[in-house]
Amino acid sequence: MTGTEDEKFMRAAIEEARKAESRGEVPIGAVVTCDGRIIARAHNLTETLTDPTAHAEMQAITSATSFLGGKYLTGCTLYVTVEPCLMCAGALAWSQIDRVVYGAADDKRGYHVFCENPFHKKTKIVSGVLSDECSRLVTEFFKKKR
Repeated sequence: MTGTEDEKFMRAAIEEARKAESRGEVPIGAVVTCDGRIIARAHNLTETLTDPTAHAEMQAITSATSFLGGKYLTGCTLYVTVEPCLMCAGALAWSQIDRVVYGAADDKRGYHVFCENPFHKKTKIVSGVLSDECSRLVTEFFKKKR
């Protein structure tokens, strides 16, 4: 994957984050790609579903595995606007996804706060793709909340 392709798909995840924000959710969005096309789109739904596990990544995993008809996401990439939390990283490990690409780091609840690498041993991690734009979405959302 080239940086340009990663940016293209991260922009799709940012669109999902904006959908979350319009629903009053923390603006985090995700997409899953396979063979160069998006097979799942998702955003945070924790408030809407009153479910603390309804993170964008969890929704995207469920949608992608349903699309593929199996529990593994080998050959797939998840793009998410903010670093996955430990729960989502664990779910991604179980999915055996090939790549995880995220935008902004999360120094309070991101997986790296708790564990160096909770992902499957073959999963490649790419961080910092459009990080300023991804970070700004969350920062501005919380500024409006205060």
